[in-house]
Amino acid sequence: MADWDKLTEKLARGVARSSSRRSMLAWLGGAVTGAALIPVLPVSRAYASSGDPHAGAPGRPPVTSGNPQDPGDRTQCDYWRYCAIDGFLCTCCGGTVSSCPPGTEMSPITWIGTCTNPADGRAYIISYNDCCGTSSCGHCLCNRNEGDRPPLRPQSNNDYNWCLGTESSVYNCSTAVLIGVAVEPS
Repeated sequence: MADWDKLTEKLARGVARSSSRRSMLAWLGGAVTGAALIPVLPVSRAYASSGDPHAGAPGRPPVTSGNPQDPGDRTQCDYWRYCAIDGFLCTCCGGTVSSCPPGTEMSPITWIGTCTNPADGRAYIISYNDCCGTSSCGHCLCNRNEGDRPPLRPQSNNDYNWCLGTESSVYNCSTAVLIGVAVEPS
């Protein structure tokens, strides 16, 4: 055991003789700076170009229904059904334009909007349902207020947390469910 103590003491004295507090702080600062560069490594950029709908990769294919009567990219705010939406798009969060991502539930309480389909020029009633149960998705935030009404008409206002009718009031994302054709006034 005495030999082990002598060896440890010799190594510790050698390190103390050949280094200073300043050099140790410089080494520690270099390690912290190097650790800060980890997020910019090529792995992150490779994920962004993987075609993930919310990764923002240029040149990614649009997410469409494939139906010419339902035009537009469902991951973009300018999609025709999103004329009165306010929140994160479920199409970017693991769900679809009319269904919630796994692990969330659709709120039975909704707000509604009337959006015009550019393919046929007709107005459609859209029900905007929030998906609730897990923390906010954080991808594809849209805030379009076409036809938004003041809080006096809450069913037409998109500024509320509509998750109050679910088990959890934690908001995740919003859907745009097509209800039907709006009847034109006669």
